[in-house]
Amino acid sequence: MDIRKKQRVVLEALEDIKGRDILVYNTARMPSMFERVVIASGDSTRQVKALADNVQEKVRENGARVYGVEGEANGEWVLVDLGDVVVHIMHPTVRDFYNLEEVWGGKPVTITRHATRAATKKPAAKKRARGKASRPRRKR
Repeated sequence: MDIRKKQRVVLEALEDIKGRDILVYNTARMPSMFERVVIASGDSTRQVKALADNVQEKVRENGARVYGVEGEANGEWVLVDLGDVVVHIMHPTVRDFYNLEEVWGGKPVTITRHATRAATKKPAAKKRARGKASRPRRKR
């Protein structure tokens, strides 16, 4: 199965179970062992597990191989290794903590219609300290 078809199958599998904030990063130009990174959120550990199961099922139905799955026991962050595509399915609090979007950087290749918070999230601006020390002195 070519990379575009595999990416489409993964996205459809995530959307079937109402995955949220789905982003796809093209990592083909980076020195890595895979070409795409998919990041998605599930509202609960049960949904995270269901999303990972559905991705595996749909990929196998389409004749591709699932090389490995990590994190199913806990269900807060499940990684599905499809060879040239790596899928991270995370609980929103875990996703906010690890901030994989920053790790992979750049613009995502695909933002699905369910991408809301994570895709538009901007880094928090640093607040200036208030007080005498932060104010510029006037020249007299």
